Amino acid sequence: MRTESRRIPRSLFAVAASAALITPLAACSGAGGSASSDGRSINVLMVNNPQMVELQKLTADNFTKDTGIKVNFTVLPENDVRDKISQDFANQAGQYDVATLSNYEIPIYAKNGWLHSLDSYVDGDTAFDQDDVLPPMTKALTAEDGKLYGEPFYGESSFLMYRKDVFEKEGLTMPEKPTWKEVADLAEKVDASSSEMKGICLRGLPGWGEVMAPLTTVVNTFGGTWFEEDWTPRLDSKEFKEATQFYVDLVREHGEAGAAQSGYAECLNNMTQGKTAMWYDATAGAGSLEADGSPVKGKIGYVPAPVEKTDSSGWLYTWAWGIQKASDNAEDAWKFISWASGKEYEKLVGEKIGWANVPAGKRASTYDIPEYREQAAAFADVTRDAIASAKPEDPGVQPRPAPGIQFVGIPEFTDLGTKVSQEISAAIAGRQSVDSALGKAQKLAEAVAEKYEAS
Repeated sequence: MRTESRRIPRSLFAVAASAALITPLAACSGAGGSASSDGRSINVLMVNNPQMVELQKLTADNFTKDTGIKVNFTVLPENDVRDKISQDFANQAGQYDVATLSNYEIPIYAKNGWLHSLDSYVDGDTAFDQDDVLPPMTKALTAEDGKLYGEPFYGESSFLMYRKDVFEKEGLTMPEKPTWKEVADLAEKVDASSSEMKGICLRGLPGWGEVMAPLTTVVNTFGGTWFEEDWTPRLDSKEFKEATQFYVDLVREHGEAGAAQSGYAECLNNMTQGKTAMWYDATAGAGSLEADGSPVKGKIGYVPAPVEKTDSSGWLYTWAWGIQKASDNAEDAWKFISWASGKEYEKLVGEKIGWANVPAGKRASTYDIPEYREQAAAFADVTRDAIASAKPEDPGVQPRPAPGIQFVGIPEFTDLGTKVSQEISAAIAGRQSVDSALGKAQKLAEAVAEKYEAS
């Protein structure tokens, strides 16, 4: 997934509480047609990202042809698919056998008893090679009970992208491992040298997965946290304020026009069109920048996510497959997952669609494929290193009560993060001060913390 559309899904907590009130959803087949000749079929609900659309196109002529299992796809935009998945899985309606879930939802869904454990399937499928899956991905998809509940389709972290040619022209040098203050200084110099190019693009669009994703990584490395280990909210702390003020000032002074309404898609467009010299965001963006036909192909450099007080600060994210506990087709569902997340599928994409389109970021072996390494030479190693160095259990300078780098791994964060993001975006737009925004955010966090402090 590219994280641009991760916006306002229904609160998982609210869905769990009201599951009995939810009307089971009607079946929907995006692929059309009936089951295979022997009657075997599964229903898959997934996000409409380009990699999933390509998967849909390849399924009938490859997976179904080889296994006889018909796959009925329902493909929706992210905010819609999250809502529909949460309804069906919370209600255990069994309408969908498989769904695309992230490392945010899977531990929560597993704890609620909504997912099949995948351990027995992995153990019985040596060809799948679980050991080849990057350890941070496996860990992120493993629940508190120690069982595995998801398999990654592709994964990402975050890093800093910059125009090598512009830096050379201006006599600027990007450090191999920059700090945020060095980045701000570079942004100011580029901004001062050109009236047509801004120094940096950073998300300002409201959404728990929009502005809050990169900003939370900045908070982490500046020494801040949403909650201390005992659930004390810390959004009004010195460190949280310093990080947020830094972010707001940077994007207001040297960032893109209309920053308060800019998300992943807008920053990608700005970088592609030569309107900005730097961009801090998802590693998934590199594939678009280096794609054939991109005006900036070969002109971009990639370095780790900037830091201050931590050794690393890149986030960790994956779109993964989960099997609904109520599914009557778990065996066939696993066969689909093992194909879609398997080594051979990556080779199929490379050969049929193009190596730049390979859903990478999940398997070590991907980075040994010569064709992929040639196509992704500029960013492959930096991406893999960013994923390997991500620390969801320990992303900052203090212990945390819940895992997560760019989010807090609790059901309430969808609502909390979105409301806080609206306050931050208002500060970016100049409608209020950072102090005012975080004062309101602190009260929102206190309301969430009360539940956990009392338990």
